[in-house]
Amino acid sequence: MPRFEPFRAARYALDSPEEIAPLVSPPYDVFGEREREVLAASHPANIVHADYPVERDGPGRYDACAAVLAAWVADGTVSVEQSPSYTLYRMRFVDDAGRSRETVGVIGALEVVDEGAGGELPHERTTPKAKTDRLDLTRATRANLSPVWGLSLTAGLSALLTEPGETVASTTDAAGVVHSAERITDPARVAAISAAVSSNPVLIADGHHRYAISRAYRDEQRAVRGPLAADLTMTYVAELVADQLSIAAIHRLVTGHTAGQVLERITPFYGAEPAGPVDSTTLAKMDSAGRLCLVGPDGTGTFLVPREDAFRGIRDMDSARLEHALGDMIGAVSYQHGVNDVLARLAAGEADCAVLIRPVSLQEIRRTADTGELMPPKSTFFTPKLLTGMVWRPLVP
Repeated sequence: MPRFEPFRAARYALDSPEEIAPLVSPPYDVFGEREREVLAASHPANIVHADYPVERDGPGRYDACAAVLAAWVADGTVSVEQSPSYTLYRMRFVDDAGRSRETVGVIGALEVVDEGAGGELPHERTTPKAKTDRLDLTRATRANLSPVWGLSLTAGLSALLTEPGETVASTTDAAGVVHSAERITDPARVAAISAAVSSNPVLIADGHHRYAISRAYRDEQRAVRGPLAADLTMTYVAELVADQLSIAAIHRLVTGHTAGQVLERITPFYGAEPAGPVDSTTLAKMDSAGRLCLVGPDGTGTFLVPREDAFRGIRDMDSARLEHALGDMIGAVSYQHGVNDVLARLAAGEADCAVLIRPVSLQEIRRTADTGELMPPKSTFFTPKLLTGMVWRPLVP
């Protein structure tokens, strides 16, 4: 089973937890360079200055990020704690169904293991993606700046995280999500959390590429007898239970094929019914009736009703069934979460049509963990996203 340990955390030196607000950012992979420029201009110590190098800064951009981190430590903007700790990360938000929710997980250092060695379990196939940017950043900064997201199979982990710790950072993001980081140093509680997470496998739910990068960096450091800290990577771990998860679908954008052509291809697998104009209520209609929705460039939808006898031997999840039905047309597919974002990209001519799918169920995620199967790429989108900059992990003593 994987080791899970507290670490000496790097944190912004704040007079009050709320001072974190102008210093944090969304994860680097959910926004682009325009948003990066806005964040960078908002505060000279915003985390994007260290976590989001831009191409125009040339080959020295990673060293520049490292220099920024070093300067922040030197001038007292950031402090590195002397004693290891865990960080509880809470989020309070209203989900897509309008329900008030609170989730909590723990950020610590999770052992990096070889593929297939057990302990950590991937839950979906990954799409090809350049890993050199994050690996080069890790080499230069020698830090885990944003966490992998893991789901623990240990029953009762949430109960160990319920009691608040010392609040060290708190802010509300643009979507109204309240983020809180709480330091845990009590030896008994630290030991209990370590034992709980380490007693069962951890499912890698989000950040598969970051985990792969951690493995590559670990191997490099072992080859040169580098710091043992590279044997672990910063990971947010929550219990795999319904009240700790908010899962959204990642919809499919299709380029090079019209809605009519897609419908013709998948007709052996799905019946078609008019859906009218697509809006924020469409997902609820899909969920209640057990169907998908094909969307044309004008925002008009067609419900896709699965023909159950056409999917024998195919997993009962929208992403797997749609992948099977599209066949070689799957190569024209890209991914986008959020119905309004899908509609905006269709209106902008960035795709010829789209297929809205339903979120994967908790039961299917658990079954994936138990059987070791992999879901198709981009099957799940865990929300809300953790903010970068609430805490990070140096990889040097």
